[in-house]
Amino acid sequence: PRDMDQQAKLVYKAKLAEEAERYEDMVESVTALAKLNVELDVEQRNLLSVAYKNVVGARRASWRVLSSIEAKEKDKSDDTKVARLAEYRTVVETELEKICQDLLKIIDDNLLPNDPTPEGKVFYQKMAGDYYRYLAEFATGDRRAEMAKHAQSRYEAAMTEATTGKLKTTNPILLGLALNFSVFYFEIQGNPPLACKLAKDAFDKAIAELDSLSETDYKDATLIMQLIRDNLTLWTTDQNDDGEAVEEIEG
Repeated sequence: PRDMDQQAKLVYKAKLAEEAERYEDMVESVTALAKLNVELDVEQRNLLSVAYKNVVGARRASWRVLSSIEAKEKDKSDDTKVARLAEYRTVVETELEKICQDLLKIIDDNLLPNDPTPEGKVFYQKMAGDYYRYLAEFATGDRRAEMAKHAQSRYEAAMTEATTGKLKTTNPILLGLALNFSVFYFEIQGNPPLACKLAKDAFDKAIAELDSLSETDYKDATLIMQLIRDNLTLWTTDQNDDGEAVEEIEG
């Protein structure tokens, strides 16, 4: 069928773009793939995740650098530089806003409606939570509260889907969800106790099941569990005052 040919072609283009590290092109291909309104397999879901992670990740990093410089110039009371920096930061914010909104629309219009699998539903709801979290990162006031509320409801929906769909406690998608949801509580909601509880619960439940896993599953699970443990260590020693980077995972 034509759709299958089209799918294979777009997957190939996305992989080539990834190899060439041309992530804007990769986003174009995975977006077209999502708009075919078909259920994506694991590989295709991961391509979608990698593409958006890279275009959004570059801009999140730029935003953090500019915000940090802006804070230093404010301390020096250099108003001209502060104004220039604010203007430049806004350019990055506009790009971030567009990327996040584009993906959130695709998730709700094309991906969630066409994926009946528990894993797929958890994956996309978690992803929606992540991208609302990115929108909350640079928003202020009511807008920040609104984006945080959306993020929380999507993470909670993912947790509910995981329970309903009986995902194993060692499932990498579920562990990734626990990791990122806990980061949300720590960074966006400013609630370290809840962040630590969520992360520790997920870690402890997975530990109990590790012995039953195959070698590949064991590797996948322990990789994310290590990230969860790194965050717990960071959060429980001096509450991350040194600004060390918190671990999170995509897809």
